[in-house]
Amino acid sequence: MNAVRGRFAARTVRVKAPGKVNVSLDVGPLRPDGYHSVASVYLAVSLYEEVAATSTENGGITVSISDASTLDLDGVDIPLDHRNLAYKAAAIMADVSEHSTGVHLEITKRVPVSGGMGGGSADAAATLLACDALWNSGLSRDELAHLAAELGADVPFALLGGTAVGLGVGDDLSPALVKAQTDWVLVTADYGLSTPEVFRTLDCLRAAEGVTGEEPAVDPGIITALRSGDADALSRVLVNDLQRASIELAPALRDTLGRGEACGAIAGIVSGSGPTVAFLAHSPAAAAGLAEELRHHSLDAMAVHGPVHGARIISDTLL
Repeated sequence: MNAVRGRFAARTVRVKAPGKVNVSLDVGPLRPDGYHSVASVYLAVSLYEEVAATSTENGGITVSISDASTLDLDGVDIPLDHRNLAYKAAAIMADVSEHSTGVHLEITKRVPVSGGMGGGSADAAATLLACDALWNSGLSRDELAHLAAELGADVPFALLGGTAVGLGVGDDLSPALVKAQTDWVLVTADYGLSTPEVFRTLDCLRAAEGVTGEEPAVDPGIITALRSGDADALSRVLVNDLQRASIELAPALRDTLGRGEACGAIAGIVSGSGPTVAFLAHSPAAAAGLAEELRHHSLDAMAVHGPVHGARIISDTLL
């Protein structure tokens, strides 16, 4: 990293980036490179991670989790070193920035950890944008998106936000013009699921059935339903090929899905690899009522909506 000459003045750039729900996730067969081709529709929802990037004079990258985080993180293993996606994002930005300094990243977590909603990816996207501003790198959104793709399939979408179709391994994004709001209730779990393990489980289930999966595709009806805001139509086309693998690893998800629909959800789906479950509701009021009802059944539920914007600077302060 290159130290800034002259008198050092610390500065903090704070950025928020959204978690996501996979409104659809179609998984193809295992490829020779060990990955799966997917076709997914991503929806950014109103549950945000925040990263405060503060320049430091001593150099290096440090990471901490803010006390303001709303999740119960006791017993949750979140690496605070080079294994952390936000750390990796800062390291990439330092490599491409002419006037980088040391940086401390304080992460406020609200998206469930290992919950299938891309919380770590949101941290990375927020860090890319924060460090770009902090070091006056002047990168375009397209250039940031290129760097984001090096960090993982979900990072470019957390930067983009809104609604998008993801192909390839999920990082080949095509924005979908969706203005209508849909309302959801997210039910989180007090445990996580490993995405690679969920994919391996799907492969095992398919192998036992003698199938490998077909070339993935997105049902056009999903985009049509999202654009119209027609929750009933959307409920009929929700799909997640990983859901049965997630349930195989965490059978309690079947009970959660049943409870949500018994309490009035139009439909429910495991988000991504899980274990977060997303329930569709007709309106903000219906979502709020459903969340309250599910909390009465001792489930951790919150009402959200989508689509929302991607990573965005919310403050820039000289210290």
